[in-house]
Amino acid sequence: MRRAHSSLLTALPLIGALLAAPASQAADPVVHIGYIPVLGAAPAYIISQEGWDKQAGFELKLTQFDSGPNMILGLASGTLEAYMGGIGPLMVAGSQGITVKVVASTAVEELVVAGGPELSAEAAKGGTKAEAISRLAAKLGRPVKIATQPVGSIPDTVLKYWLQEDEHVDPTKVQIVPMGIDATQQALLAGAVDAATVREPALTIIQDRLPTVKVLAYGKDMIKDQPGTVLGVTGALAKDHPELVQKLVELVDKAVTLIAQDPARAAADVEKVLGRGIVDVKTMQRALTSPASQFVVDPRRIVEKTKILQDFQVKTGVLKKAEPLDTLFDASYYEKLHK
Repeated sequence: MRRAHSSLLTALPLIGALLAAPASQAADPVVHIGYIPVLGAAPAYIISQEGWDKQAGFELKLTQFDSGPNMILGLASGTLEAYMGGIGPLMVAGSQGITVKVVASTAVEELVVAGGPELSAEAAKGGTKAEAISRLAAKLGRPVKIATQPVGSIPDTVLKYWLQEDEHVDPTKVQIVPMGIDATQQALLAGAVDAATVREPALTIIQDRLPTVKVLAYGKDMIKDQPGTVLGVTGALAKDHPELVQKLVELVDKAVTLIAQDPARAAADVEKVLGRGIVDVKTMQRALTSPASQFVVDPRRIVEKTKILQDFQVKTGVLKKAEPLDTLFDASYYEKLHK
C-alpha cells in the first residue's frame, strides 16, 4: 500500500499537467485547401512554405488535384474547406446547390493557347488563327487536336469561347481533347495533340524543351481580365470561422506582394511545391515573371468577365441557368483589408 500510495503521489503532478495542457497547447485549426498545380495557385505554396499560416494561428493543409471539377467533390463532401483553382467549376457547383464563396482572385489572364510545331508554323504564315487551323486540318486530313481540361473548367470554357466567339473557327476543323494538366503538357511535348491550353509554369517548361511551340493567344487576347485562379471557401467555413477566411485573404495578398517585390524568394517557395526536383528555381522565376503570369487579388476585377463566361456556359449547355454572381462573390474580406 505504501508503494502504491507513493506512486500515486508521484503521478499527481504529471496528471495535473496533462489536465491543464489543452488550455495552453490547443492545436491550431486546420484549413484543408485543394489546389491546381499552376502558378496561379502560387500564393498557397508561398503561405505554406513561409510558415505564415502557423504564424497567423492556423494550418493550411494543401492537397493537389488535376482539375477544378475534381476538387468540387472534395468541397461537396466536406473534406475541403477551401479551393484554389479556376472559377468555372465553382459556378457549376453553385448551380448544383453547393455553397462556395469566391473571396479573392489570385491571377488573371493566365491561360494561353500554345500551338505545337506544325500549327505554330501555319500561324506564322499569316492570316487568322481560324485560317491556320483550317490549313493544318486539310494538311493532316483530320481535325486539329487541342488539349484542355475537362468540360466546365475555365480552360475548357475560355478555349471554346476563343474558338467560337473570337476566331469563328469551323467546329469540324477542331477536336477538343479533355485531359488533366500534367497529361496536357506531356501530350503537347510528345506531339499527341496539335495545340493545348496551358498555364505557367507549363508554358515556360514546354518552350524550353521544344522551342518550336509558340503562343497562339495570350489570356488578354482571348478575354481581357479573364478570371484565372481564385480563392474559394465553403459556406460553412465562411459562416463558422470568418476570422480564418479573413486571415487567408490577408495572406494571399501578402504572397502576391512578395511575388512582385521578391520574385526570387517567391520562386524558391514555389519550386518546393511545384518543382518536385524537376524544375529549378531559375526556371520557376522566369515563369513567375512571364507575360502569362498576372497576379491580382481584388475579386471585383473579375466579376464582369466571369459573367461573360457564365453566359457562355449557359449557351453551350454546361450550366442550366446563370445564377446571380452576388451569391458567388464575397469581396468583403478584401475590402476590409484595403479599406
